[in-house]
Amino acid sequence: MAAPAVGIGYLDGPRLARGFLAASDWVAAGREELNRINVFPVPDGDTGTNFSLTLRAVADALRALGDAPLSATATTAARAAVMGARGNSGMMLAHFLIGFGEALEGLPTASATDVARAVREGARHLEQALDEPREGTILTVVRDAAIAAERAAGESADIGHFLRRLHAESERVLARTPELMAVLKEAGVVDAGGKGFVRMVEGVVRVINGDPILPADNWAADDSALAAAALADIATERDFQFCTEVLVRGEALPAANDVRTRLHDFGGSVVVAVAGDILKLHVHTDTPDAVFTLAEQWGTVTARKADDMRAQHRQLSHVDQRRVAIVVDSTSDLADPILDRHGIIQVPLQVVFGGETFRDRVDLKPAEFYRRLRAARELPTTSQPAPAEFVKAFRAARSEAEEVLGIFVSSRLSGTFASAQAAVQAAGITNVTVVDSRAASLGLGLLGLRAQELADAGWRAPAIATELRRVRAQSGFLLTVATYENLIRSGRVSKGKAWIGGLLNIRPLLEIDQEGTVQVVDRIRGDDQVVPRVLAELTRRLTPRPAQLRFGIAHAEVPEVAERVRMALTAAFKPREVLVAPATAVLGTHVGEGAWAVAYQVEDGTPEPTDD
Repeated sequence: MAAPAVGIGYLDGPRLARGFLAASDWVAAGREELNRINVFPVPDGDTGTNFSLTLRAVADALRALGDAPLSATATTAARAAVMGARGNSGMMLAHFLIGFGEALEGLPTASATDVARAVREGARHLEQALDEPREGTILTVVRDAAIAAERAAGESADIGHFLRRLHAESERVLARTPELMAVLKEAGVVDAGGKGFVRMVEGVVRVINGDPILPADNWAADDSALAAAALADIATERDFQFCTEVLVRGEALPAANDVRTRLHDFGGSVVVAVAGDILKLHVHTDTPDAVFTLAEQWGTVTARKADDMRAQHRQLSHVDQRRVAIVVDSTSDLADPILDRHGIIQVPLQVVFGGETFRDRVDLKPAEFYRRLRAARELPTTSQPAPAEFVKAFRAARSEAEEVLGIFVSSRLSGTFASAQAAVQAAGITNVTVVDSRAASLGLGLLGLRAQELADAGWRAPAIATELRRVRAQSGFLLTVATYENLIRSGRVSKGKAWIGGLLNIRPLLEIDQEGTVQVVDRIRGDDQVVPRVLAELTRRLTPRPAQLRFGIAHAEVPEVAERVRMALTAAFKPREVLVAPATAVLGTHVGEGAWAVAYQVEDGTPEPTDD
């Protein structure tokens, strides 16, 4: 047992610096446990790393500063936190330290009451920095612990007594965070950011008590506490792909509130810190390049990053390397939560509006695409993914799995499949198998889901590819459009036929055949006859009813039609699954608003897996 600590009557610069150094070491020792329990705002498993690296930036700055007055030490710590902030947790810590430092400004030394007030000010600054404060996070821990511990400053002039009470109170508040946030309760964990704050205070208390800062004990996964990676379905920010951060230096920086308002146009989990001539922003977004461009308007961008949270989640979801990773392109029309839940990697095609090029479903979501389409004077064009996108996706997949299986849009409709083959060969990536889906939209997407199921069951990539070709041969894809304009430009329909079809109110029923080409199945007169005719065609093709059947319905801004078809298919065929999704920008470009399609996938007769 350590000897009772001598009372600490005041805090000066060197003492504050020693406290931060101890806090940095103690948080670093517990970094992996914080990563393990990280589930909010996304289960990306990096809260411990980000919190620790932010504190390390503070510690490094204070070592460089040396012994300095209290005010200078606190200001240096805050600026270092802003400049070195990593992730959501690091940004929140930076805000706390800004408020903490402002409360100590101008003081040569601080009493227990001063320190208590500084902690309260840090909590207040943090809360004001958040647009949507969430109870059950580090905010709750810092604020409630500070309020409760402040009484200790009135009981004793000993700063050590106050900090021990702050630690005890923060542990008590942390323990009840699962009751304040459903995602924590379901996971059986406390808030990772809040626990990071507790460890930070604990590190200071340990150095006061004379206890060593030792590496954390090895922890074992508890069956009652789900790993963060298992929580894909309950993540709150799953719709955004990139954790984006930018550091800006400038003499006339905008107010933090103005920056937050602008960033809400790009995503969520917005945190902004301004300290003197330094601006640090954090946002979860699908368009990091747009955020970088915006930040350049405010000053000189000195650092930027955009971490792919989906890739982080996939890696966490498969701590033990998977046997096979599945890669599809963005025409699959699989929703982001489905991709994330199954760990499927997506390669974006490109959509060009005038002089602007967008990565499908990364820079341009379906809703934004159709908004632009309605306002466009000229129709957009599409192109296959850039080779670098394939290489990046395949390398990411190989880092997670022994083998990779890529499934891509029909080679008769796009050069995507050929480009994928070329990228594998040019980059020298091993153990990659590519399959021509001879389909598009959810015809491709359903094959991707089946491939992932077989991979989860232990099948090897070549065997999965063989099975997909068998399933492909007994499946199909039907499509109808409401306007001929897009089909005319693609060369599928002549202007003369389109004019006659429009005049007679004729709607084409198309299919993607077994060779992967678009063919006309029928011409339907009258909008009210389209759904019955499609259902009749499906009934003809699927009689007798398959035992293992899935459907996918993609639509271009006609959700009411998609729901009507979904209900009819469910009643008539009782399938395993019916997916409904907005048609991606690439499909929407070629078929136009009002189009919709049904993919059906027959999986009857699946053989036992082989080891080849």
